Amino acid sequence: MSPRKTAKKAATGTQTAAVTGPTTPNQELINALRELERDRGLSFEVLIEALEAALVSAYKRNFVKEAEAAGNPVVVVDREDGSYRVFARRTVVEEVTDPVMEISKADAGDKYAIGSNFDIEVTPKEFGRIAAQTAKQVIVQRIREAERDMVFDEFNDKVDTLTNGNVLRYEQRNMLIDLDKKAEAILPLSEQVPRESFRIGARVRVYVMEVRKTNRGPQIIVSRSHAQLVAELFKQEVPEVNQGLVQIKGVAREAGSRSKVAVYTEADDIDAVGSCLGPRSSRVNNISDELHGEKIDVIQWSADPNAYVANALQPAKVIEVHLDEREHLAEVVVPDYQLSLAIGKEGQNVRLAARLTGWKIDIHNEEQWAEVVAQRAEEDQEREELAAMAEVAAEQTGVELTPEMLAQDEELIRKLQELQRMTLGGDEETAPEETATEETVAEETPEGAGERS
Repeated sequence: MSPRKTAKKAATGTQTAAVTGPTTPNQELINALRELERDRGLSFEVLIEALEAALVSAYKRNFVKEAEAAGNPVVVVDREDGSYRVFARRTVVEEVTDPVMEISKADAGDKYAIGSNFDIEVTPKEFGRIAAQTAKQVIVQRIREAERDMVFDEFNDKVDTLTNGNVLRYEQRNMLIDLDKKAEAILPLSEQVPRESFRIGARVRVYVMEVRKTNRGPQIIVSRSHAQLVAELFKQEVPEVNQGLVQIKGVAREAGSRSKVAVYTEADDIDAVGSCLGPRSSRVNNISDELHGEKIDVIQWSADPNAYVANALQPAKVIEVHLDEREHLAEVVVPDYQLSLAIGKEGQNVRLAARLTGWKIDIHNEEQWAEVVAQRAEEDQEREELAAMAEVAAEQTGVELTPEMLAQDEELIRKLQELQRMTLGGDEETAPEETATEETVAEETPEGAGERS
């Protein structure tokens, strides 16, 4: 049986010389790839390209001398009948410097442009068996890689959202979770809630923090202690939050104990806090149950820092808030009987409020605040007196004094006063000393000394 002529056109700028060579149609290969494309969602072209790359490696490994002679071997799989051919690819150049890798334009023909590829078929007769084995291995490997890529893409889109799974096992105190038989997620010990415990096989809802690509497939890191977990639970439980009518402005959380959630809406007919609480607090109670009894305070967010800090300290009642912009400090005054409630058990309430608002918060009852105000009034009065004294001292010593200098360096006031004392004291003491000196000179000078001099 005489070989038939074949011609191939590959990527742009590549043409193949018409040569004779063996062809081996393999329709079963094409059918198998098409089936994988339908059932697994894998790209047919991606599978073909992976197979071609693997066949090149198999050719170089099994036909060393032929591959060296070919220089740059390429394998092309026919998309229609599944036949595969090996070509020696050369680049068309004006002047050949490497005969193995290049061919002159004169030898290639006028239809080849400079820089295009010139392919000559060099398919070995024994290549069919090796190609079949390689094709099987490549397809299996590519399926695994494609499935890993699909899992990575699926869960990478779920980062910063909630997903469900079943507890699979524990490894070194880390929990492994089966995400609906699609992938395994890791719940590290650092992301677990201390008082939570789950049995093997238990259903668990987790927050997807990160998805990493590894050689063993995607690694999915999840959390049960992340503050954003609470916000995502509100999105699932409260329709107004899910629709964007109510915004969650911030969450401060001590996992397993208590959370504060600040909410806000621009709609006049919607109560942001009431929507999140639900009828008889049913919505927030459902979220609390999901978190194994964690307490949740829903507060009204405000653009006014005074109001926001006061709201954040709920359930305590606040009389007034004083802000120090320079120190970024909020001093809060509460009734005497509300002091312990405002601070919370072991300082938890004020600590969460500070974390939620971003302000440092000091709590005072009315008596304490009265003492603070009185003490500050005394300090202001002392400062004014010192400033007045410093101004007098500066005027007498000729030092130019500015308000900024007084505000920044109280030590300067003391130095000016010391300079003032030295200046005034020096003038008073100079005259007596000079008089005593003159008298002493007069006493010690012999009579007639002036005449002799």
